[in-house]
Amino acid sequence: MIVRTLSDQVFEVLRDRIVSGQMGDKGTIRQDAIARELGVSKIPLREALVRLEQEGLLQSKANRGYMVRPMSAEEADEIFAMRLKIEPTAAGLGSERATEEERAWCKSAFERLDTAAADGTSEVAVRNREFHMAMVRPSGQPLTSQFVERLTVMSERYVYEHLKPSGRESRAHQEHLGLLDAWLARDAGGVEKLLTEHILGTLNDLQKQLAAGQKV
Repeated sequence: MIVRTLSDQVFEVLRDRIVSGQMGDKGTIRQDAIARELGVSKIPLREALVRLEQEGLLQSKANRGYMVRPMSAEEADEIFAMRLKIEPTAAGLGSERATEEERAWCKSAFERLDTAAADGTSEVAVRNREFHMAMVRPSGQPLTSQFVERLTVMSERYVYEHLKPSGRESRAHQEHLGLLDAWLARDAGGVEKLLTEHILGTLNDLQKQLAAGQKV
């Protein structure tokens, strides 16, 4: 049984609001107002804010407090470029080394992602990360896995925005299904190819959205 502390609960609420765009990147976060709204003291709130900064969702400035980290084309380019360099190879290796338990977990992660995508909530970003990490962790490379997870966490707001236009969800489903099939078949080369195309396709879509002046 996983015990969620008050700080964990505040973290999840605020994280969902940031990923879904409910907390914009304009101005300092009003800690007093949030504490009153959520009915918590400043201690668990500050603990949650520190964790959100560590995940790259917030930034703090001396004498000004915390602000939502702005999204940008430059950051998207950097995040997805780094993912392209290491994630496909790690996932391919994971497909070869995965135990039966890890293979079952990957299938379960795909099903949870599918459910979240159908619901259309910001939870889809978290489930997307879980699915990608379920392919990577069995590689047996803990440092690589930690780095990939950090990048997928920072990708989440971009993934959520990327899925908003009509048709994106269906395409993502087909791409993830193809990835799962190749991964379960222990086809490392196929996994690397499909995951490279998947990540690159997401980045290209984001770049087009930005060029068109759409919100990202």
